[in-house]
Amino acid sequence: MSVVKVVLRKKYKQDGTSPLTLRITKDRKSSYIYLGYHILESEWDADKQRVKKSHPNSVRLNNFIIKKLSEASYKAIELETNREHVSSNAMKQKVKPKGGLSFMGQAELYLANLKEAGKYNQYTADKPRIKHFKEFLDGSDIAFSDITVALLERFKHYCLTTLKVGERTAINHWVVIRSVYSQAIKNELADAKHYPFGKGKIVIKFPDSTKIGLAVADVQRIEKADLPNGNHHHARNLWLTSFNFGGMRSSDVLRLRWSDFKNDRLHYTMGKNLKTGSLKISLKVHDILNQYKEDKRHKDDFVFPELKTLSDEELENKFLVQRRIAFATSRVDKFLREFVAPAAKISHTLTMHIARHTFGNIAGENIDLHMAQSIFRHSNLKTTLDYMNNFKNKNTDAALDAVLNFDKPKSKRAKKVKA
Repeated sequence: MSVVKVVLRKKYKQDGTSPLTLRITKDRKSSYIYLGYHILESEWDADKQRVKKSHPNSVRLNNFIIKKLSEASYKAIELETNREHVSSNAMKQKVKPKGGLSFMGQAELYLANLKEAGKYNQYTADKPRIKHFKEFLDGSDIAFSDITVALLERFKHYCLTTLKVGERTAINHWVVIRSVYSQAIKNELADAKHYPFGKGKIVIKFPDSTKIGLAVADVQRIEKADLPNGNHHHARNLWLTSFNFGGMRSSDVLRLRWSDFKNDRLHYTMGKNLKTGSLKISLKVHDILNQYKEDKRHKDDFVFPELKTLSDEELENKFLVQRRIAFATSRVDKFLREFVAPAAKISHTLTMHIARHTFGNIAGENIDLHMAQSIFRHSNLKTTLDYMNNFKNKNTDAALDAVLNFDKPKSKRAKKVKA
């Protein structure tokens, strides 16, 4: 059984006053919640847990104390009723949750958790989305129960018309609200019955996106393009490394260490989903690696220079590392767009991520779906199927020919195509 009392903690300020607190005691362990008021010890009646009449605001403070004591006692009883074992810290979290009970406070906690987890890309993407939601609310906070389907529909319209973003970006604004709301439900700070997402409410469904990869001839022109040494040549090397390792993500390319290469194979763990695997090192990648061996400091050193300047302490900071990778990728993409693409006569926008689409495009229908899943390190086969379907055009092209080539003799028309 927990005990909730209002006490004056003996932590004196310079003016001699002490803080009023709620003390929650469970199994002889106490946690304190500060109520935001300080009074003199002579103005406090510890037995009655009341402010004495000698204090000028005694009536208002005592009403405040009665309210807070009642709320805390009710929540403590509710928590103990639903759980067999409850600590004083759990009681404190229930009475005064970290971040508060409203959306914006929990949104700040959500962002802080992303930062602590080192999720730089998600943090930088979600922070402005929360800011946009607050602007939509005219700068005010909102209770979770007031976030309704109708309000979310209006917010999406605001994103599309006022912020002038696309459909996918508008839906991403819904996603971050859903994440914060789910966090609040998990921490028992919001009631699941008010949750505005799911069947019969707001269903998150992203529009199909077009993924366009380069053709074999484009890759060959990139390989042969006449580029000066330095950043231009380095950007091409990173792109070709990504492509030759099955469209490896740029963050994983920049994290490659010499110790990852053993017996002519690459052994690495994908940063996004921690999937492990091994890939053959092609002769083309061998040639690229040889260009960086002179800068190898030790066997566990990074292959490429982008992360070499970080100290061991900085490398432990996931958020800082992700930020460095994001800045480096942006810089490499700039060189790919402005120098490598023109030199290779590539009209398509050239970025590190296009290397992944290019591998998918060239792989097309030539490799087994399960093998494609293994190379791309997708967690489930459906993701691979959806991804590879962007690059499978053979049946569609044959079907069009079967209909449109009516001016050719029947014997030369494409045969009937099955879906």
